[in-house]
Amino acid sequence: MFRYFSLAVKNISRNKRRSTLTILSMAVSLCLLGVLIAMYHALYFGEETPGQALRLITRHKVSLGQAIPYAYEDKIRRVPGVREVSAWNWFGGTYKDNREAKNFFARLGVEPKQFFTIRTQLIMPDDQRRAFVTDKTGCIISSDLAKKLNFKIGDRITLLGDIYPVNLELKVVGIFDDPDVSDTLFFNADYLRDALPLARRNLNSTIAILADSPDNVPRIARAIDDMFAEASPPTKTESEAQFALSFVSFIGNIKLFLISICAAVTFTILLVSGNTMAMAVRERIREVGVLKTLGFTTEKILGIIVGEAITIAFVGGIVGLVFAALLSVAVGKIAATVVPQLHNLSMTPITAGIAMGVAVAVGLISSLLPAWNAARTNILDSLRYAG
Repeated sequence: MFRYFSLAVKNISRNKRRSTLTILSMAVSLCLLGVLIAMYHALYFGEETPGQALRLITRHKVSLGQAIPYAYEDKIRRVPGVREVSAWNWFGGTYKDNREAKNFFARLGVEPKQFFTIRTQLIMPDDQRRAFVTDKTGCIISSDLAKKLNFKIGDRITLLGDIYPVNLELKVVGIFDDPDVSDTLFFNADYLRDALPLARRNLNSTIAILADSPDNVPRIARAIDDMFAEASPPTKTESEAQFALSFVSFIGNIKLFLISICAAVTFTILLVSGNTMAMAVRERIREVGVLKTLGFTTEKILGIIVGEAITIAFVGGIVGLVFAALLSVAVGKIAATVVPQLHNLSMTPITAGIAMGVAVAVGLISSLLPAWNAARTNILDSLRYAG
């Protein structure tokens, strides 16, 4: 096949318009396929950062929408292997006009001292850390959010409550960087508790936990859930990465969704490539007879036609992956607000390899039948073929 590669390339250039449109069609499809594969890999096979590997989240066993008692914090802190715990309350609420997508970002109430211990990779000046600890109305925001909404130290932010029946008047006292956080605002959970009715002050949405070792994370999760198994309410404890995926589950079975879309895209590419190769082969049936007359064997002709299809698929795959690499970065920045694992979404070598493997396989499969039919046609039938 490779011996006659130059001949396959010349055949592609004979109908430049059709070849170009086929390559572009495959490139668009493989761009989408590449992004979907990258998302699947990041969600279910991505490596945890050092900080994520140490953190767990405890929530109500039944639903994230139900709270757990504040008193659970002290009990969890006494579990062997637990270094620190902190409230982790999703406030929700509205910032300005919630019809604008840029105004949606995560708003979480935490306990500042414990929070800084748990967020092992957070980077922020010491004076801003102290301000967050001492100023009950202070809040800190991620650097990407500050850039997007032009927040600066000293700015005032008003959040209108929906989950909680209170409004929060916050002051920006710090801007931080954290590889595991994007588009997020943290405020003092005590400020929220003081504003709530007495009946709701002793409840948390979730509790964040820092383990002393990644090896102890599964054991700590089991120990916490066993401790509250007969309590009211029971708990579900999972790693930070698994907890983030629970938000995605609200949409539905995201794993099945991604696999289904990937399968549909692959099938579409197969149809496009198959149709192109069928037309290309039909146009050259007489040439096949000439090649056989010159001594080309069935295997050589089969290799030339299959090589042409694989070349088209390979070029389309390369172009598609270039666009997929750019698109995945944009998708990651948008999706990371809800799913932190997608913050650094990119085309890894594994993802690119899978996408290119699909492209080559599609080229091979789509060309086999028309190539085989053409290659096995005898010389007289080929020369008599009128198209």
